[in-house]
Amino acid sequence: MKLSISHDTTYSYEHQVRSSVQYLRLTPQNSERQKVLDWQLKLPGPARAQRDPYGNILHVLTLEEPHDSLAIHASGQVEIDTSFDGEPDPQAPHPFMRTTALTAADAALREFALKHCGERRDRATLIELMQALALAMPYQPGSTEVDSTAAEAFARGAGVCQDHAHAFLACVRSLGLPARYVSGYLCSEDSAHLASHAWAEVWIEGVWYSFDVTNGLSRPERHLKLAVGMDYLDACPVRGMRRGGGSEQMHAQVQVSELSMQMQSQKQ
Repeated sequence: MKLSISHDTTYSYEHQVRSSVQYLRLTPQNSERQKVLDWQLKLPGPARAQRDPYGNILHVLTLEEPHDSLAIHASGQVEIDTSFDGEPDPQAPHPFMRTTALTAADAALREFALKHCGERRDRATLIELMQALALAMPYQPGSTEVDSTAAEAFARGAGVCQDHAHAFLACVRSLGLPARYVSGYLCSEDSAHLASHAWAEVWIEGVWYSFDVTNGLSRPERHLKLAVGMDYLDACPVRGMRRGGGSEQMHAQVQVSELSMQMQSQKQ
């Protein structure tokens, strides 16, 4: 499957920003499951490319001159091998057993995980846990904040993909399994879910397996991976800081489509 992606992020500020730094994890990597055919970033200034501690491609965009808005564009084409069920990784998975402030499991999450998994730690059991979690906290935009923790979202009984991933990570890590947060894109016909997406991966018997709580998917057939980390803060596509500017408004527009379908539409 070939996917075409267009992702625009625009920030507008109340007052001029004196300077800002943006950390961009907007560039996918080649792997056994995905092949980057073409990818480009359009930025308002030069950015320094490097690798972050998790191996993600990180661009650091520094703007020293005053500005009252900021526009970031990422686009390209990526081919997904839909036959892949899981992904091997030469890096040790043990660091992903650690918890974070966003993914700490409280008593309720630990009890939930044990209730649905008991002593079992196999993939089929974790799929059941994923399905149970989706029922316990249905997808509901606006029900949480960007800094809501897994425990807070679980207590509210609702959340978005970020919350689902955090709560699942909290459950799985409480069971003693390495698990990591994944940011990326989802090709979906459901317009209710933004194409920019988050899910989780769990290390089982030497392979990373995907668990998309929001959509109830355990195979990453329509998922394009951008970055991985312990939680949202490690892997979010755009994160930054600034001097001045007052309040801000952020607008994101993401389009993900199957390339063959896109070409067919253009011919009509």
